[in-house]
Amino acid sequence: MKKIAVFCASSPKVPEVYFDAAREVSAALVKAGYGIIYGGGAIGLMGAVADEALKNNGVITGIIPRFMVDVEWEHKDVEDMIHVETMHKRKELMVQGSAGILALPGGTGTLEELFEVMSLKKLGQYRHPIVVLNTNGYYDGLLQQTHKMVEEKFMRPIHNEMWSIVEHPCEVVSAFENTKPWGEDAIKFAGV
Repeated sequence: MKKIAVFCASSPKVPEVYFDAAREVSAALVKAGYGIIYGGGAIGLMGAVADEALKNNGVITGIIPRFMVDVEWEHKDVEDMIHVETMHKRKELMVQGSAGILALPGGTGTLEELFEVMSLKKLGQYRHPIVVLNTNGYYDGLLQQTHKMVEEKFMRPIHNEMWSIVEHPCEVVSAFENTKPWGEDAIKFAGV
């Protein structure tokens, strides 16, 4: 079974539109036969993704640092839960076990995870699809920034092709299934 690593917010205070999208995309991934790897949390968009996967009898793996377990952020209903020592190890295992990355809206942790995987992909170390769900235009500013990076020669135009941007949860599965592998032709353009 192919598993998709989902990066997303842990805050329970974000607007409901993001929770709705997280639940919808989780159900869509399960229905399409994908497993989900996520950060192991019980609240925020993380919790919504996990709850919806469990509700739909999906396969879900949580990876959570021990310090988060100590403060009771761990989702108690996710049976396949891996405890690690560091945030870095959590991200490493999420990426290694995945056949694709899905970034939902999130804060600095989500952006850090997304940008590390994009850097790995640029260097040929991660060849699977990266899909960004741009719910409610959340990532519009980030997209402006990456286009500026290309305009000012910090990246090549091909680097903005490393990911797929979708606006609605119903587009996520097809984005994974229709993304071409990131091959040698793209990797040779890793430099600026």
